[in-house]
Amino acid sequence: MGFSTIQLLALMGFFITLCLLPQHAQGVTRHYEFNLGRATIYLSKSLTNVPNNITIHWHGIRQLRSGWADGPAYITQCPIQTGQSYVYNFTITGQRGTLWWHAHISWLRSTVYGPLIILPKHNVPYPFQKPYKEVPIIFGEWFNTDPEAIISQALRTGGGPNVSDAYTINGLPGPLYNCSKKDTFKMKVKPGKTYLLRMINAALNDELFFSIANHTLTVVEADAIYVKPFETDTILITPGQTTNVLLKTKSSFPGATFFMTARPYVTGQGTFDNSTVAGILEYESPIHSSFSIKNLPLFKPTLPPLNDTSFATNFTKKLRSLASREFPANVPDRVDERFFFTIGLGTSLCDQNQTCQGPNGTKFAASVNNISFVQPNTALLQAHFFGQSNGVYRPDFPINPFHWFNYTGNPPNNTMVGNGTKVMVLPFNTSVELIMQDTSILGAESHPLHLHGFNFFVVGQGFGNYDPNKDPKNFNLVDPIERNTVGVPSGGWVAIRFLADNPGVWFMHCHLEVHTSWGLKMAWLVLDGKLPNQKLLPPPSDLPKC
Repeated sequence: MGFSTIQLLALMGFFITLCLLPQHAQGVTRHYEFNLGRATIYLSKSLTNVPNNITIHWHGIRQLRSGWADGPAYITQCPIQTGQSYVYNFTITGQRGTLWWHAHISWLRSTVYGPLIILPKHNVPYPFQKPYKEVPIIFGEWFNTDPEAIISQALRTGGGPNVSDAYTINGLPGPLYNCSKKDTFKMKVKPGKTYLLRMINAALNDELFFSIANHTLTVVEADAIYVKPFETDTILITPGQTTNVLLKTKSSFPGATFFMTARPYVTGQGTFDNSTVAGILEYESPIHSSFSIKNLPLFKPTLPPLNDTSFATNFTKKLRSLASREFPANVPDRVDERFFFTIGLGTSLCDQNQTCQGPNGTKFAASVNNISFVQPNTALLQAHFFGQSNGVYRPDFPINPFHWFNYTGNPPNNTMVGNGTKVMVLPFNTSVELIMQDTSILGAESHPLHLHGFNFFVVGQGFGNYDPNKDPKNFNLVDPIERNTVGVPSGGWVAIRFLADNPGVWFMHCHLEVHTSWGLKMAWLVLDGKLPNQKLLPPPSDLPKC
Protein backbone atom coordinates (compact mmCIF):
# COMPACT_ATOMS: atom_id res chain seq x y z
CA MET A 1 0.00 0.00 0.00
CA GLY A 2 1.21 3.52 -0.67
CA PHE A 3 1.78 5.87 2.20
CA SER A 4 2.77 9.43 2.92
CA THR A 5 4.15 10.95 6.08
CA ILE A 6 2.63 14.22 7.20
CA GLN A 7 4.39 16.64 9.53
CA LEU A 8 2.28 19.60 10.60
CA LEU A 9 3.45 22.40 12.84
CA ALA A 10 0.63 24.08 14.77
CA LEU A 11 1.46 27.54 16.04
CA MET A 12 -0.62 30.08 17.92
CA GLY A 13 -0.82 32.94 15.44
CA PHE A 14 -3.24 34.00 12.71
CA PHE A 15 -5.87 31.57 11.44
CA ILE A 16 -5.54 30.01 8.00
CA THR A 17 -7.41 27.22 6.27
CA LEU A 18 -5.33 24.70 4.32
CA CYS A 19 -6.23 21.80 2.07
CA LEU A 20 -3.71 18.99 2.45
CA LEU A 21 -2.93 17.40 -0.87
CA PRO A 22 -0.17 14.78 -0.72
CA GLN A 23 -0.11 14.58 -4.51
CA HIS A 24 0.25 10.92 -5.45
CA ALA A 25 2.57 10.53 -2.47
CA GLN A 26 4.30 7.21 -1.93
CA GLY A 27 6.85 7.24 0.85
CA VAL A 28 7.02 11.03 0.71
CA THR A 29 7.19 13.29 3.77
CA ARG A 30 5.14 16.46 3.45
CA HIS A 31 5.58 19.47 5.75
CA TYR A 32 2.76 21.94 6.41
CA GLU A 33 2.73 24.85 8.84
CA PHE A 34 -0.54 25.94 10.44
CA ASN A 35 -0.58 29.37 12.03
CA LEU A 36 -3.66 29.35 14.22
CA GLY A 37 -5.30 32.40 15.67
CA ARG A 38 -8.52 34.31 16.08
CA ALA A 39 -10.32 36.66 13.72
CA THR A 40 -13.41 38.77 14.23
CA ILE A 41 -15.18 39.20 10.89
CA TYR A 42 -17.77 41.87 10.15
CA LEU A 43 -18.22 43.58 6.79
CA SER A 44 -14.48 44.12 6.99
CA LYS A 45 -11.90 42.00 8.80
CA SER A 46 -10.07 42.80 12.01
CA LEU A 47 -7.78 40.62 14.09
CA THR A 48 -7.64 40.27 17.84
CA ASN A 49 -5.16 38.65 20.20
CA VAL A 50 -5.29 34.89 20.63
CA PRO A 51 -6.71 33.90 24.05
CA ASN A 52 -7.38 30.21 23.38
CA ASN A 53 -5.28 27.10 23.70
CA ILE A 54 -5.73 24.72 20.77
CA THR A 55 -5.46 21.17 19.45
CA ILE A 56 -6.00 19.86 15.92
CA HIS A 57 -7.69 16.56 15.02
CA TRP A 58 -7.12 14.87 11.65
CA HIS A 59 -10.63 13.52 11.29
CA GLY A 60 -10.67 10.02 9.79
CA ILE A 61 -6.90 9.47 9.73
CA ARG A 62 -6.27 6.12 11.42
CA GLN A 63 -3.10 7.30 13.20
CA LEU A 64 -1.66 3.78 13.28
CA ARG A 65 0.51 3.62 16.44
CA SER A 66 0.73 7.44 16.35
CA GLY A 67 -2.10 8.39 18.73
CA TRP A 68 -0.01 11.33 19.98
CA ALA A 69 -0.96 13.09 16.73
CA ASP A 70 -4.71 12.40 16.91
CA GLY A 71 -5.52 15.69 18.59
CA PRO A 72 -8.52 15.57 20.98
CA ALA A 73 -7.72 17.71 24.01
CA TYR A 74 -7.03 15.79 27.24
CA ILE A 75 -7.49 12.46 25.44
CA THR A 76 -4.29 12.09 23.38
CA GLN A 77 -2.57 15.37 24.22
CA CYS A 78 -2.74 18.44 26.39
CA PRO A 79 -3.62 21.65 24.53
CA ILE A 80 -1.01 23.73 22.72
CA GLN A 81 -0.58 26.79 24.89
CA THR A 82 -0.67 30.33 23.51
CA GLY A 83 2.66 31.13 21.89
CA GLN A 84 3.78 27.48 21.79
CA SER A 85 3.99 24.94 18.97
CA TYR A 86 3.60 21.21 18.40
CA VAL A 87 4.51 19.05 15.40
CA TYR A 88 1.79 16.57 14.40
CA ASN A 89 3.89 13.84 12.83
CA PHE A 90 2.00 10.89 11.35
CA THR A 91 1.97 8.47 8.44
CA ILE A 92 -1.07 7.92 6.25
CA THR A 93 -1.22 4.24 5.33
CA GLY A 94 -3.71 2.61 2.98
CA GLN A 95 -6.16 5.53 2.95
CA ARG A 96 -7.38 7.81 0.19
CA GLY A 97 -10.39 10.07 -0.22
CA THR A 98 -12.01 13.07 1.42
CA LEU A 99 -11.34 13.66 5.10
CA TRP A 100 -10.88 16.87 7.07
CA TRP A 101 -9.12 18.51 9.99
CA HIS A 102 -10.52 20.67 12.77
CA ALA A 103 -9.84 22.06 16.22
CA HIS A 104 -10.71 19.58 18.97
CA ILE A 105 -11.19 21.57 22.13
CA SER A 106 -14.37 23.27 23.30
CA TRP A 107 -16.21 24.89 20.33
CA LEU A 108 -13.15 26.20 18.49
CA ARG A 109 -13.86 23.96 15.53
CA SER A 110 -16.67 26.38 14.62
CA THR A 111 -14.03 28.31 12.65
CA VAL A 112 -10.85 26.20 12.74
CA TYR A 113 -11.34 23.52 10.07
CA GLY A 114 -10.49 22.58 6.51
CA PRO A 115 -10.39 19.74 3.97
CA LEU A 116 -7.82 16.94 4.03
CA ILE A 117 -7.83 15.27 0.64
CA ILE A 118 -5.76 12.16 -0.01
CA LEU A 119 -5.40 11.36 -3.69
CA PRO A 120 -5.06 7.80 -5.02
CA LYS A 121 -1.61 6.41 -5.72
CA HIS A 122 -0.06 7.48 -9.00
CA ASN A 123 -1.70 5.79 -12.00
CA VAL A 124 -4.43 4.24 -9.85
CA PRO A 125 -7.80 5.36 -11.30
CA TYR A 126 -10.99 6.10 -9.43
CA PRO A 127 -13.54 3.24 -9.59
CA PHE A 128 -15.88 5.67 -11.37
CA GLN A 129 -15.72 8.12 -14.26
CA LYS A 130 -12.73 10.43 -14.04
CA PRO A 131 -14.06 13.91 -13.17
CA TYR A 132 -13.28 16.98 -15.22
CA LYS A 133 -12.70 18.91 -11.99
CA GLU A 134 -12.84 18.34 -8.22
CA VAL A 135 -14.46 20.88 -5.90
CA PRO A 136 -14.48 20.86 -2.07
CA ILE A 137 -17.85 21.84 -0.56
CA ILE A 138 -17.61 22.52 3.18
CA PHE A 139 -20.69 23.24 5.28
CA GLY A 140 -20.24 25.32 8.42
CA GLU A 141 -22.10 27.52 10.88
CA TRP A 142 -21.88 31.27 11.36
CA PHE A 143 -22.26 32.90 14.76
CA ASN A 144 -22.67 36.63 15.25
CA THR A 145 -21.31 36.19 18.78
CA ASP A 146 -18.29 34.29 20.08
CA PRO A 147 -19.11 30.52 20.11
CA GLU A 148 -16.82 30.10 23.11
CA ALA A 149 -18.94 32.58 25.07
CA ILE A 150 -22.09 30.75 23.96
CA ILE A 151 -21.05 27.33 25.26
CA SER A 152 -19.45 28.82 28.37
CA GLN A 153 -22.73 30.49 29.31
CA ALA A 154 -24.72 27.33 28.56
CA LEU A 155 -22.52 25.16 30.76
CA ARG A 156 -22.68 27.73 33.55
CA THR A 157 -26.47 28.10 33.49
CA GLY A 158 -27.28 24.49 32.60
CA GLY A 159 -29.56 25.49 29.73
CA GLY A 160 -29.31 24.91 26.00
CA PRO A 161 -26.84 27.09 24.07
CA ASN A 162 -27.90 29.76 21.62
CA VAL A 163 -28.01 28.48 18.05
CA SER A 164 -26.01 29.75 15.07
CA ASP A 165 -27.16 32.69 13.00
CA ALA A 166 -26.52 31.11 9.61
CA TYR A 167 -25.09 28.13 7.79
CA THR A 168 -22.28 28.54 5.30
CA ILE A 169 -20.98 26.90 2.14
CA ASN A 170 -17.22 27.28 1.88
CA GLY A 171 -17.40 29.98 4.53
CA LEU A 172 -20.12 32.05 2.82
CA PRO A 173 -23.74 32.38 4.04
CA GLY A 174 -25.26 33.28 0.70
CA PRO A 175 -28.19 35.35 -0.57
CA LEU A 176 -31.00 33.99 1.62
CA TYR A 177 -29.66 35.80 4.68
CA ASN A 178 -29.84 39.53 5.29
CA CYS A 179 -26.99 41.61 3.87
CA SER A 180 -25.00 38.64 2.59
CA LYS A 181 -25.88 38.45 -1.10
CA LYS A 182 -22.35 39.39 -2.06
CA ASP A 183 -21.00 36.66 0.25
CA THR A 184 -22.26 33.77 -1.90
CA PHE A 185 -20.37 30.69 -3.03
CA LYS A 186 -20.65 30.36 -6.79
CA MET A 187 -19.60 27.24 -8.63
CA LYS A 188 -18.99 27.88 -12.31
CA VAL A 189 -19.27 24.83 -14.57
CA LYS A 190 -19.08 23.89 -18.22
CA PRO A 191 -21.83 21.98 -20.03
CA GLY A 192 -21.38 18.25 -20.57
CA LYS A 193 -18.75 17.79 -17.88
CA THR A 194 -18.56 15.63 -14.75
CA TYR A 195 -17.50 17.27 -11.49
CA LEU A 196 -16.51 15.53 -8.27
CA LEU A 197 -17.91 17.38 -5.25
CA ARG A 198 -16.02 16.56 -2.05
CA MET A 199 -18.55 17.47 0.64
CA ILE A 200 -17.74 17.89 4.32
CA ASN A 201 -20.17 18.74 7.13
CA ALA A 202 -18.15 20.90 9.51
CA ALA A 203 -21.26 22.37 11.17
CA LEU A 204 -21.20 22.26 14.96
CA ASN A 205 -24.66 20.96 15.76
CA ASP A 206 -26.72 20.15 12.68
CA GLU A 207 -27.20 17.30 10.26
CA LEU A 208 -27.92 18.73 6.82
CA PHE A 209 -29.90 17.96 3.68
CA PHE A 210 -28.26 19.19 0.47
CA SER A 211 -29.53 19.44 -3.10
CA ILE A 212 -28.83 21.23 -6.38
CA ALA A 213 -31.88 22.37 -8.32
CA ASN A 214 -32.68 20.38 -11.49
CA HIS A 215 -29.58 18.19 -11.12
CA THR A 216 -28.97 14.61 -10.02
CA LEU A 217 -26.05 13.60 -7.82
CA THR A 218 -24.29 10.23 -7.87
CA VAL A 219 -22.87 9.19 -4.51
CA VAL A 220 -19.49 7.43 -4.91
CA GLU A 221 -17.71 7.78 -1.57
CA ALA A 222 -18.48 8.23 2.14
CA ASP A 223 -15.90 8.95 4.85
CA ALA A 224 -13.07 8.25 2.38
CA ILE A 225 -14.45 4.81 1.45
CA TYR A 226 -15.71 4.05 -2.05
CA VAL A 227 -19.35 2.96 -2.19
CA LYS A 228 -21.60 1.31 -4.74
CA PRO A 229 -22.72 4.33 -6.81
CA PHE A 230 -26.34 5.42 -6.59
CA GLU A 231 -28.24 8.44 -7.81
CA THR A 232 -30.14 10.85 -5.61
CA ASP A 233 -31.57 14.37 -5.77
CA THR A 234 -30.67 15.04 -2.13
CA ILE A 235 -28.00 13.85 0.25
CA LEU A 236 -27.99 13.72 4.06
CA ILE A 237 -24.70 14.43 5.80
CA THR A 238 -24.12 14.57 9.57
CA PRO A 239 -21.48 16.67 11.33
CA GLY A 240 -18.18 14.86 10.95
CA GLN A 241 -19.13 12.96 7.80
CA THR A 242 -17.80 13.42 4.28
CA THR A 243 -19.56 12.44 1.04
CA ASN A 244 -18.22 12.53 -2.50
CA VAL A 245 -20.73 12.88 -5.34
CA LEU A 246 -20.48 13.15 -9.09
CA LEU A 247 -22.34 16.04 -10.68
CA LYS A 248 -22.92 15.64 -14.42
CA THR A 249 -23.78 18.99 -15.94
CA LYS A 250 -26.35 19.49 -18.66
CA SER A 251 -25.23 18.83 -22.22
CA SER A 252 -25.76 22.40 -23.36
CA PHE A 253 -26.09 25.84 -21.84
CA PRO A 254 -29.41 25.72 -19.91
CA GLY A 255 -30.19 29.42 -19.94
CA ALA A 256 -30.66 29.41 -16.16
CA THR A 257 -28.78 29.34 -12.86
CA PHE A 258 -29.41 26.94 -10.02
CA PHE A 259 -29.46 27.20 -6.25
CA MET A 260 -27.45 24.63 -4.31
CA THR A 261 -28.99 24.66 -0.84
CA ALA A 262 -28.66 23.01 2.54
CA ARG A 263 -30.84 23.06 5.64
CA PRO A 264 -31.04 20.96 8.81
CA TYR A 265 -32.49 17.53 9.42
CA VAL A 266 -34.04 17.84 12.89
CA THR A 267 -35.06 15.07 15.30
CA GLY A 268 -34.61 16.57 18.78
CA GLN A 269 -36.86 18.80 20.84
CA GLY A 270 -34.36 21.63 21.38
CA THR A 271 -34.04 24.87 19.46
CA PHE A 272 -32.10 24.86 16.19
CA ASP A 273 -31.05 27.17 13.39
CA ASN A 274 -34.10 26.89 11.11
CA SER A 275 -32.55 28.56 8.08
CA THR A 276 -31.26 27.63 4.65
CA VAL A 277 -27.87 28.32 3.11
CA ALA A 278 -27.55 28.73 -0.63
CA GLY A 279 -24.78 28.77 -3.18
CA ILE A 280 -25.27 29.16 -6.93
CA LEU A 281 -24.39 26.82 -9.78
CA GLU A 282 -23.57 28.90 -12.87
CA TYR A 283 -22.92 27.60 -16.38
CA GLU A 284 -20.35 29.23 -18.63
CA SER A 285 -22.12 31.30 -21.26
CA PRO A 286 -21.70 30.35 -24.93
CA ILE A 287 -19.08 32.36 -26.79
CA HIS A 288 -20.48 35.57 -28.30
CA SER A 289 -23.75 35.13 -26.41
CA SER A 290 -25.77 38.08 -25.18
CA PHE A 291 -26.84 36.33 -21.97
CA SER A 292 -26.43 38.17 -18.69
CA ILE A 293 -26.20 35.89 -15.67
CA LYS A 294 -28.14 38.43 -13.61
CA ASN A 295 -31.12 38.18 -15.97
CA LEU A 296 -31.33 34.39 -16.09
CA PRO A 297 -34.03 32.53 -14.14
CA LEU A 298 -32.84 31.04 -10.85
CA PHE A 299 -34.24 27.62 -9.96
CA LYS A 300 -34.55 26.37 -6.37
CA PRO A 301 -34.39 22.72 -5.24
CA THR A 302 -37.02 21.09 -3.07
CA LEU A 303 -35.45 19.74 0.12
CA PRO A 304 -37.09 17.12 2.36
CA PRO A 305 -39.10 18.34 5.37
CA LEU A 306 -37.01 19.20 8.42
CA ASN A 307 -38.02 16.01 10.26
CA ASP A 308 -38.06 13.60 7.31
CA THR A 309 -36.68 10.52 9.06
CA SER A 310 -38.07 8.32 6.27
CA PHE A 311 -35.78 10.00 3.73
CA ALA A 312 -32.85 9.85 6.15
CA THR A 313 -33.35 6.12 6.68
CA ASN A 314 -33.73 5.30 3.01
CA PHE A 315 -30.66 7.34 2.12
CA THR A 316 -28.40 5.68 4.68
CA LYS A 317 -29.61 2.20 3.67
CA LYS A 318 -28.37 2.82 0.12
CA LEU A 319 -24.79 3.25 1.31
CA ARG A 320 -22.92 0.00 0.61
CA SER A 321 -19.23 -0.79 0.31
CA LEU A 322 -17.91 -1.81 -3.11
CA ALA A 323 -16.81 -5.15 -1.61
CA SER A 324 -14.73 -5.87 -4.72
CA ARG A 325 -11.38 -7.57 -5.10
CA GLU A 326 -9.67 -4.18 -5.40
CA PHE A 327 -11.69 -2.62 -2.59
CA PRO A 328 -12.80 -5.40 -0.23
CA ALA A 329 -15.11 -5.06 2.76
CA ASN A 330 -13.11 -6.85 5.47
CA VAL A 331 -15.98 -7.21 7.92
CA PRO A 332 -14.96 -9.10 11.08
CA ASP A 333 -16.82 -12.40 10.84
CA ARG A 334 -15.94 -13.51 14.35
CA VAL A 335 -16.76 -11.39 17.40
CA ASP A 336 -14.63 -11.49 20.55
CA GLU A 337 -16.48 -8.85 22.57
CA ARG A 338 -20.05 -7.58 22.35
CA PHE A 339 -21.07 -4.27 23.89
CA PHE A 340 -24.40 -2.48 24.25
CA PHE A 341 -24.23 1.30 24.78
CA THR A 342 -27.19 3.58 25.40
CA ILE A 343 -26.79 7.01 23.83
CA GLY A 344 -28.85 9.97 24.95
CA LEU A 345 -29.58 13.01 27.04
CA GLY A 346 -30.24 13.41 30.75
CA THR A 347 -29.84 15.85 33.59
CA SER A 348 -27.38 16.60 36.36
CA LEU A 349 -27.74 18.48 39.62
CA CYS A 350 -27.36 22.22 39.65
CA ASP A 351 -24.51 23.72 41.62
CA GLN A 352 -25.26 24.47 45.25
CA ASN A 353 -27.35 27.60 45.87
CA GLN A 354 -28.04 27.98 42.15
CA THR A 355 -31.13 27.53 40.01
CA CYS A 356 -30.33 26.19 36.55
CA GLN A 357 -32.12 26.55 33.23
CA GLY A 358 -32.36 22.86 32.39
CA PRO A 359 -35.44 20.67 33.00
CA ASN A 360 -36.97 21.31 36.45
CA GLY A 361 -34.10 23.52 37.55
CA THR A 362 -31.38 20.99 36.63
CA LYS A 363 -28.55 21.10 34.12
CA PHE A 364 -28.73 19.44 30.71
CA ALA A 365 -26.38 16.48 30.44
CA ALA A 366 -25.65 13.65 28.00
CA SER A 367 -24.15 10.22 28.49
CA VAL A 368 -23.05 6.84 27.17
CA ASN A 369 -24.45 4.01 29.32
CA ASN A 370 -25.56 6.74 31.73
CA ILE A 371 -21.94 7.81 32.31
CA SER A 372 -21.40 11.49 31.51
CA PHE A 373 -17.70 11.85 30.72
CA VAL A 374 -15.68 14.10 33.02
CA GLN A 375 -12.74 15.71 31.25
CA PRO A 376 -9.48 14.96 33.06
CA ASN A 377 -6.68 17.42 33.74
CA THR A 378 -4.07 15.11 32.21
CA ALA A 379 -4.23 13.53 28.76
CA LEU A 380 -5.47 9.92 29.01
CA LEU A 381 -2.88 8.61 26.54
CA GLN A 382 -0.06 10.19 28.49
CA ALA A 383 -1.36 8.74 31.77
CA HIS A 384 -1.65 5.30 30.18
CA PHE A 385 1.76 5.29 28.51
CA PHE A 386 3.64 6.36 31.64
CA GLY A 387 1.65 4.11 33.97
CA GLN A 388 0.14 7.06 35.83
CA SER A 389 -3.57 6.33 35.41
CA ASN A 390 -4.37 6.39 39.12
CA GLY A 391 -6.55 9.41 39.76
CA VAL A 392 -6.82 10.20 36.04
CA TYR A 393 -9.17 7.51 34.72
CA ARG A 394 -10.70 4.19 35.68
CA PRO A 395 -10.62 1.12 33.38
CA ASP A 396 -14.16 -0.01 34.17
CA PHE A 397 -16.48 1.55 31.61
CA PRO A 398 -19.69 -0.57 31.68
CA ILE A 399 -20.23 -3.04 28.84
CA ASN A 400 -23.99 -2.37 29.01
CA PRO A 401 -26.36 -0.13 31.02
CA PHE A 402 -26.61 -0.72 34.75
CA HIS A 403 -30.38 -0.21 34.58
CA TRP A 404 -32.42 -1.70 31.74
CA PHE A 405 -35.67 -0.03 30.67
CA ASN A 406 -37.82 0.50 27.62
CA TYR A 407 -35.28 2.77 25.90
CA THR A 408 -37.60 4.14 23.23
CA GLY A 409 -40.83 4.06 25.27
CA ASN A 410 -41.90 6.23 28.18
CA PRO A 411 -38.72 7.50 29.85
CA PRO A 412 -37.98 6.76 33.52
CA ASN A 413 -38.78 9.36 36.14
CA ASN A 414 -35.15 9.61 37.19
CA THR A 415 -33.24 11.34 34.39
CA MET A 416 -30.06 11.97 36.36
CA VAL A 417 -26.80 10.74 34.83
CA GLY A 418 -23.71 9.40 36.54
CA ASN A 419 -20.34 11.07 36.07
CA GLY A 420 -16.85 9.71 35.64
CA THR A 421 -13.70 9.40 33.57
CA LYS A 422 -13.79 5.78 32.50
CA VAL A 423 -12.32 3.87 29.56
CA MET A 424 -13.12 0.53 27.94
CA VAL A 425 -9.98 -1.63 27.82
CA LEU A 426 -9.44 -3.95 24.85
CA PRO A 427 -6.61 -6.41 24.19
CA PHE A 428 -4.85 -5.84 20.89
CA ASN A 429 -6.68 -7.31 17.86
CA THR A 430 -10.00 -7.75 19.69
CA SER A 431 -12.93 -8.07 17.28
CA VAL A 432 -15.69 -5.80 18.59
CA GLU A 433 -19.43 -5.64 17.95
CA LEU A 434 -21.06 -2.55 19.40
CA ILE A 435 -24.78 -1.78 19.54
CA MET A 436 -25.57 1.90 20.12
CA GLN A 437 -29.14 2.49 21.28
CA ASP A 438 -30.83 5.88 21.32
CA THR A 439 -33.06 6.63 24.32
CA SER A 440 -36.20 8.71 24.75
CA ILE A 441 -34.92 10.46 27.89
CA LEU A 442 -35.64 14.18 27.23
CA GLY A 443 -36.74 13.12 23.75
CA ALA A 444 -35.39 10.71 21.15
CA GLU A 445 -32.79 12.22 18.86
CA SER A 446 -30.33 11.23 16.16
CA HIS A 447 -26.70 11.20 17.33
CA PRO A 448 -23.77 11.12 14.86
CA LEU A 449 -21.11 9.07 16.70
CA HIS A 450 -17.47 9.41 15.64
CA LEU A 451 -14.80 6.85 16.54
CA HIS A 452 -11.18 7.99 16.47
CA GLY A 453 -8.39 5.66 15.36
CA PHE A 454 -10.57 3.22 13.42
CA ASN A 455 -12.99 2.69 10.61
CA PHE A 456 -15.96 0.47 11.37
CA PHE A 457 -18.60 -1.42 9.43
CA VAL A 458 -22.27 -0.51 9.90
CA VAL A 459 -23.74 -4.02 9.88
CA GLY A 460 -27.27 -3.16 11.00
CA GLN A 461 -29.70 -0.50 12.13
CA GLY A 462 -33.35 -0.20 13.04
CA PHE A 463 -36.00 1.56 15.09
CA GLY A 464 -37.31 0.78 18.54
CA ASN A 465 -35.32 -1.30 21.03
CA TYR A 466 -32.58 -3.57 19.72
CA ASP A 467 -33.56 -7.25 19.93
CA PRO A 468 -30.44 -9.44 20.38
CA ASN A 469 -32.40 -12.54 19.35
CA LYS A 470 -33.98 -11.26 16.14
CA ASP A 471 -32.01 -8.29 14.80
CA PRO A 472 -28.60 -9.99 14.21
CA LYS A 473 -30.28 -12.31 11.71
CA ASN A 474 -30.63 -9.30 9.39
CA PHE A 475 -27.07 -8.01 9.76
CA ASN A 476 -25.27 -7.24 6.50
CA LEU A 477 -21.88 -8.95 6.67
CA VAL A 478 -21.29 -8.88 2.91
CA ASP A 479 -21.08 -5.23 1.80
CA PRO A 480 -21.88 -2.94 4.75
CA ILE A 481 -20.77 0.67 4.57
CA GLU A 482 -17.39 1.32 6.19
CA ARG A 483 -16.96 4.72 7.82
CA ASN A 484 -15.77 6.66 10.87
CA THR A 485 -18.95 8.56 11.79
CA VAL A 486 -22.44 7.07 11.90
CA GLY A 487 -25.83 8.44 12.87
CA VAL A 488 -27.58 6.54 15.66
CA PRO A 489 -31.21 6.77 14.43
CA SER A 490 -33.67 8.81 16.46
CA GLY A 491 -35.61 6.29 18.53
CA GLY A 492 -33.53 3.44 17.16
CA TRP A 493 -30.19 1.66 17.17
CA VAL A 494 -27.15 0.98 15.02
CA ALA A 495 -24.74 -1.98 15.06
CA ILE A 496 -21.07 -1.63 14.12
CA ARG A 497 -18.08 -3.96 14.00
CA PHE A 498 -14.39 -3.10 14.07
CA LEU A 499 -11.04 -4.71 14.76
CA ALA A 500 -9.08 -3.12 17.61
CA ASP A 501 -5.72 -3.33 15.82
CA ASN A 502 -4.43 0.14 16.73
CA PRO A 503 -2.85 0.52 20.20
CA GLY A 504 -3.59 3.72 22.10
CA VAL A 505 -6.46 5.67 23.64
CA TRP A 506 -9.23 6.45 21.19
CA PHE A 507 -12.03 8.94 21.71
CA MET A 508 -15.64 8.15 20.76
CA HIS A 509 -18.18 10.95 20.96
CA CYS A 510 -21.26 12.54 19.48
CA HIS A 511 -20.32 14.99 16.74
CA LEU A 512 -23.11 17.34 17.76
CA GLU A 513 -20.81 19.61 19.71
CA VAL A 514 -23.44 20.54 22.28
CA HIS A 515 -23.87 16.87 23.24
CA THR A 516 -20.12 16.38 23.49
CA SER A 517 -19.98 19.41 25.79
CA TRP A 518 -22.69 17.82 27.95
CA GLY A 519 -20.71 14.57 28.29
CA LEU A 520 -21.79 12.25 25.45
CA LYS A 521 -18.31 10.79 25.00
CA MET A 522 -16.05 7.97 26.18
CA ALA A 523 -12.71 6.40 25.29
CA TRP A 524 -11.38 3.00 24.26
CA LEU A 525 -7.96 1.91 25.51
CA VAL A 526 -6.39 -0.62 23.13
CA LEU A 527 -3.41 -2.38 24.68
CA ASP A 528 -0.13 -3.09 22.89
CA GLY A 529 0.25 -6.32 20.98
CA LYS A 530 3.20 -8.68 21.35
CA LEU A 531 5.10 -7.71 18.20
CA PRO A 532 7.13 -4.49 17.79
CA ASN A 533 4.79 -3.20 15.06
CA GLN A 534 1.82 -3.72 17.38
CA LYS A 535 2.97 -1.28 20.02
CA LEU A 536 2.26 2.42 20.53
CA LEU A 537 5.18 4.59 19.48
CA PRO A 538 6.86 6.72 22.18
CA PRO A 539 5.61 10.30 22.61
CA PRO A 540 7.37 13.10 20.72
CA SER A 541 9.71 15.36 22.66
CA ASP A 542 7.57 18.46 22.05
CA LEU A 543 4.33 16.91 23.36
CA PRO A 544 2.42 19.74 25.10
CA LYS A 545 2.34 19.66 28.89
CA CYS A 546 -0.78 20.17 30.97
